[in-house]
Amino acid sequence: MLETIKSGTEISYLFVHGRRFSAPFITLIVKKRNLQHDQSGRVAFIAGKKLGNAVWRNRAKRRMRAVCKEAGGPWRDYDVIFIAKSQTNEVSYSKVLSTCNALLAEVFDEASSQ
Repeated sequence: MLETIKSGTEISYLFVHGRRFSAPFITLIVKKRNLQHDQSGRVAFIAGKKLGNAVWRNRAKRRMRAVCKEAGGPWRDYDVIFIAKSQTNEVSYSKVLSTCNALLAEVFDEASSQ
């Protein structure tokens, strides 16, 4: 099951303390969780009002949720925020998926080297 981050406080914390990975269609903010008793991963999906109307934002979030599931998320021990960009809905789904997979590979390569 997809456990989402709902608290505005937690999302703000991740914006400040998380590591950003950016691509033309999507941005990821990733932070390793410090809790030892709860090691499940959580995700959040953000599509800002500046980018489009409710229909556009809902489509972008559905697309990011599908990308997250197909890429194997949520990831154990990590909180990940997916942020839509203006081109998220304009390019093909496969392009968004491959871009996201490349970003996630970069995230976990960096994490394993630390």
